[in-house]
Amino acid sequence: MSARRAELSRRGFLTGSLLVAAGTVLTTACSTDPTGGSSSGAKTTLNVWYHAYGETGTQQAVLRYATAFTKANPDIAVKVTWVPGDYSGKLNATLLTDAAPDVFEIGDFSEAMVRRGQIAALDDVYGSARSDFNANAIGSVTVDGKLYGVKMIDDVIMLYYRKSVLAKAGITPPATFDALAAAAKALTTSKNKGLFVGNDGIGDSAGNAVWSNGGDLVTPEGKVAFGSPQALEAVTALKRLHDDKSLLLGFTTDWWDPAAFTQGVVPMQWCGLWAMPAVQDALGDDFGVIPWPAFKAGGTPVVRVGGWTECVNAKSKNLAAAKKFAQWLWVEQSSLQRDFAESYGFHVPPRKSVAATAEKLSTGTAKETVVLAEKYGKHNPGTWDTAISSAFNAAAVKIAGGEGDPAALLADAAKKAQSEIDKQLGR
Repeated sequence: MSARRAELSRRGFLTGSLLVAAGTVLTTACSTDPTGGSSSGAKTTLNVWYHAYGETGTQQAVLRYATAFTKANPDIAVKVTWVPGDYSGKLNATLLTDAAPDVFEIGDFSEAMVRRGQIAALDDVYGSARSDFNANAIGSVTVDGKLYGVKMIDDVIMLYYRKSVLAKAGITPPATFDALAAAAKALTTSKNKGLFVGNDGIGDSAGNAVWSNGGDLVTPEGKVAFGSPQALEAVTALKRLHDDKSLLLGFTTDWWDPAAFTQGVVPMQWCGLWAMPAVQDALGDDFGVIPWPAFKAGGTPVVRVGGWTECVNAKSKNLAAAKKFAQWLWVEQSSLQRDFAESYGFHVPPRKSVAATAEKLSTGTAKETVVLAEKYGKHNPGTWDTAISSAFNAAAVKIAGGEGDPAALLADAAKKAQSEIDKQLGR
């Protein structure tokens, strides 16, 4: 999910900042680039940033959470800033100024922000609760042995398929890439395509392909790995989907929205757990979920795990209060964590004990998705910023489209990516 560009794109465009003090919303100021306000009697005012979630009720929820926090901590006011549009761009620009937020969320974790001294280590915020967070949530925010964020929600992304359509065609949910390609081709008709992975025909599929063939994108030591023979073999195979003309391209919404799937335009779509309530409303139980298949027998299926992470500005003048807010909301308040995860689209709570009590995720296909994420979940490397992902995806698009030599394209992308990572790590 920017860091995950597509996740940012799926969000709405509400604007504004609301100041909450002593449990009461005091002021409202609507702006595309809201600035700070002052509390009424509070000793400290925290500016807490959220990107503009598209799920109905999310903005109201975070305001309720802020109100509950200030009720418990009346000396700390919370200004909730709801940021529309290019959240990552606005955040990165504002972090360089005196108007930088005290607390903010980010999509896929950015190790570069740690290296730049922009986010604080939060080991003390976790305390004894550290062991209650799933391995993915801990691993994704760890840099040099320290924790630099608290995962708020895990966004699980997998393949949806129409049970009735595949059954009618005599197709078993694919367990290998060859089976996926064959199914997509068989399900393609004069009116419909068999598979939707994104309007560019790539989406997450290139990264999934690498992982599914036992490869990696970047090693923990910061070495680009997507130029390996396993990666080349798997990414090159994506050309088959394009040659077969079985991919839906240029739909009215992108892969993050389930419309193509729920409207019967495709019988298979790469999409997220957040969309499952809408899928259920449209299709009842006529759908299932599977991982991105193993590249070949004996390989590893892939479920993408993104999500959002709470970070604290390392340069905040209110560092102690900012840490207290992050700890109160995302470590201590299990009922609010559960509410955020299952009341506004479906998401997986990163805390194992909270996930175990999330009722809407405890049965049926939602539960299957949670199990798949635990078994096959992969998150992007912390060094996987826009420059690096763009180089990789651009090469994948050309390879899938038959434009140039795959080995040369991937090697060139790997060289560019390594240069960017070396800059991040100061090498």
